[in-house]
Amino acid sequence: MITTKYVNYKQVLNLSGMHLIWISAWCTLIAILFHFFHWQWMTIPWVPVALIGTAEAFLVGFKNNQAYDRLWEARKIWGGIVNSSRSFASMIYAFNIDNEEIGTFDLEDRRKKIIYRHIAWLYQFREQLLIPTEWEHISAEEETHHNINQRRNRLIKAGFPDYSRTPLFLNKYLSEEEAELQSEYKNFATHLISQQAKEINELKNIGAISEFNQMQLQNSLNEFYGFQGQAERIKKFPSPRQFASTAFVFNVLFILLLPLGLVNEFEKLGDWGIWTSIPFCIIIGWIYIIMELVGDYSENPFAGLMFDVPMLSICRTIEIDLLQMAGETDLPEPISSKNGVLV
Repeated sequence: MITTKYVNYKQVLNLSGMHLIWISAWCTLIAILFHFFHWQWMTIPWVPVALIGTAEAFLVGFKNNQAYDRLWEARKIWGGIVNSSRSFASMIYAFNIDNEEIGTFDLEDRRKKIIYRHIAWLYQFREQLLIPTEWEHISAEEETHHNINQRRNRLIKAGFPDYSRTPLFLNKYLSEEEAELQSEYKNFATHLISQQAKEINELKNIGAISEFNQMQLQNSLNEFYGFQGQAERIKKFPSPRQFASTAFVFNVLFILLLPLGLVNEFEKLGDWGIWTSIPFCIIIGWIYIIMELVGDYSENPFAGLMFDVPMLSICRTIEIDLLQMAGETDLPEPISSKNGVLV
């Protein structure tokens, strides 16, 4: 997640620098051919170019709205996880029945085990959402795009040491036997929630909590299942490619036609107008490219890039809250943004 109030030039160039180069080269080439070689035959009237640009603006606007909806829904899912996690932990420590047969130490140990397992679930769930899918930019087949996004991902990991430490968190918050089970489950996060249900049911069976308390805690676990399923739906179902790909093709077509229409219009100002058309052409083409890229990257909120929902920061916030509820004082530090990015 970008945290700066305004996007700075480094972030803009990081996103669109390569596109700015080819747009500049294309607009300059058309102006040179028109001025020095008198290729007036290649120019086209401005009206059809404007019509294509208008249609493309509507299509890109629709795509960006859908991308924002996916991004905002992802953020609401993790916001729900924050609230439900706090409620779940508070109920774990609030619910109990006076029973002399249950030792205080044993009950406290069981409570802490449930809290620890929930923290482990958070980091495991985040790790599963970061597994690349074939339509995400980090998995792009084009070598240039693949290398650029891989480098972006490496820079993020270098700036946030805890980014790739999920195995350490699992070993910290799970027993050795439970942590070793990770390799046996394709969806280990789901397994952890099911273990929570068994643990809570056992608390009910030994009389530590009432049946009504057990039902309320199980409802919280069902909420976590719901949040996990909603996030997995966004992760595993891409924005329909027929919209995304069409918008990209139309954008490229519009930018290729743009200087052919602009140079003819600017020639009416004189010979100097031909050269003036270059910066205007670059600016217009660049604006359309930026609109396309903003929607293209925002549609995948769990892609491991700077446009993601800040899952690591959210996990750490929940971790701190839950550990404090458990009475611990040795707390980890919150995740802070680095270079205008929070993950």
